[in-house]
Amino acid sequence: MQESINSLRSGIKNRQAQIKAGLIGLRLNALTVCLCAFGYLWQRQTGSKRTGENLGKSGLRVSCLGLGTWVTFGSQISDEMAENLMTIAYENGVNLFDTAEVYASGRAEITLGNIIKKKGWRRSSFVITTKIYWGGQAETERGLSRKHIIEGLRGSLSRLQLDYVDIVFANRNDVNSPMEEIVRAMTFVINQGMAMYWGTSRWSAMEIMEAYSVARQFNLIPPVCEQAEYHYFQRDKVEVQLPELYHKIGVGAMTWSPLACGLITGKYSDGVPECSRAAMKGYQWLKERVNSEEGRRQLAKVKELHLLADRLCCTAAQLAIAWCLRSEGVSSVLLGVSNADQLVENLGALRVSTITEIDALLGNKPHSKKESRA
Repeated sequence: MQESINSLRSGIKNRQAQIKAGLIGLRLNALTVCLCAFGYLWQRQTGSKRTGENLGKSGLRVSCLGLGTWVTFGSQISDEMAENLMTIAYENGVNLFDTAEVYASGRAEITLGNIIKKKGWRRSSFVITTKIYWGGQAETERGLSRKHIIEGLRGSLSRLQLDYVDIVFANRNDVNSPMEEIVRAMTFVINQGMAMYWGTSRWSAMEIMEAYSVARQFNLIPPVCEQAEYHYFQRDKVEVQLPELYHKIGVGAMTWSPLACGLITGKYSDGVPECSRAAMKGYQWLKERVNSEEGRRQLAKVKELHLLADRLCCTAAQLAIAWCLRSEGVSSVLLGVSNADQLVENLGALRVSTITEIDALLGNKPHSKKESRA
């Protein structure tokens, strides 16, 4: 009898030990999950571990920071400076270079192509993107007709001295061209080896979804990426609309103007400098934006952000770029610089961690429909 009791007690103790071990295991697993989640957030919110990502849910790997050519190449800066900037960028891990047929009336593509040819870099080691819409003055040289997509891209390839671009973007939607025609033309240039992927620029979420639906309906190739403006004062599309598209159809975001055309650097705090972009011919819209009531409110926020950057031991530009990189679905942020000092400074954003205090300071965090209903 006593042996049975002892055996029962022993069994109970063993079971208690098993339960205790199980609970410890569960706690350890939970801790592991928490640590993994923290590691992911750390990777997303600080640049020390984040150097490249897939473009959306495609297999194309792009650097988190890319070099754009709008305003600068073939126009604002010399070819020598352009080469210097590309060299610094490439040697510091930047593999993405963006241009468009309209930039400096094609001269940006020519400059970019000459530099690539001169440097002799392996074509497989970098990503070139261009955009098609505004080609020439004739009606047939603009828009997204099959004719202009094909002829426009051929012109870009000739100026770039390349056999293909990695991504060709539709540089805004064309209401005069049927969506099926646009998607079929993009599929054609990819199948012909003129481009690897295609994307959209300045398209609405509804237009991107329509292109995806047409591609699926007719067994064509859908877009992989949207190029969108994104900075402290332009948030809704990238933070609310594009993440939904990323999860539903895999479209990623490549963003531009992280410094709001220089507004965030503080250069316009005391007016418009003569050497600034807002003072350039053709940029009256930027000057008006800076001098508007909304612009003055934004400049007041910029002063506070500069103080915050000082506390974090970084520049306001670095903080702004790091802030853009923390957003879900943003694969790469395009930089626009006119000298080497600006580029080196901007690349330093990869070492900056952002803080939640920024959202409280800005006071303009957009909310999804689900969040609004909650």
